[in-house]
Amino acid sequence: MCDLAAGTGKLTRLLVPSGARVIAVEPVPEMRLQLEAAVAGVEALDGTAESLPLDDASVDCITVAQAFHWFDYGRALPELERVIRPGGRLAVIWNVRDEEDPLVAAVTEVIAPFVPPEQGVERPWRAPLEASTAFGEIEHRAFPCEQLFDADGLVERVASISWIARLDDEARNGALESIRKLGSARPAPFSFPYVTETFVCERLPKGAN
Repeated sequence: MCDLAAGTGKLTRLLVPSGARVIAVEPVPEMRLQLEAAVAGVEALDGTAESLPLDDASVDCITVAQAFHWFDYGRALPELERVIRPGGRLAVIWNVRDEEDPLVAAVTEVIAPFVPPEQGVERPWRAPLEASTAFGEIEHRAFPCEQLFDADGLVERVASISWIARLDDEARNGALESIRKLGSARPAPFSFPYVTETFVCERLPKGAN
């Protein structure tokens, strides 16, 4: 199994107890160091979705958590096809905010003016994946989950969003102050709900489509 774009290993550390041999692939050296420190004994390799450091048909499954939208699909999909054995699986995983929750909806309203245009496209990776003849029908499942925060924790969570962190000081501080007010109005700890979405498809044998 390969955990691709593994980052600091948040998903990797959950895969290792399954008993499968897990290889983490991550291009950023600093993230690989954190991953190796957090997940004892894991094999962490330098590589990208467009140039995987793995042999042909060498893994049964590739997982990608919160990163598929960064890939160059025209180059990455053939690499995924090359590395996953026929009959193996590609699993794309996302945690998304549960917009039906009032607090989540209020946070979204605060940060919506700062969302980059490319982030506003829902699942931009899905069309290229569905158009690929290498992968079968996508099976989708969703699972509710939550984080518990106080006001400081909620501010830290929103501040960690890359496009919030890149704002100028005035805009970022103004947005985070609005988030702090939302958190301070609730007794701590309070729930901030998410939905974990999984999208799984089979690597088809050549000529199956």
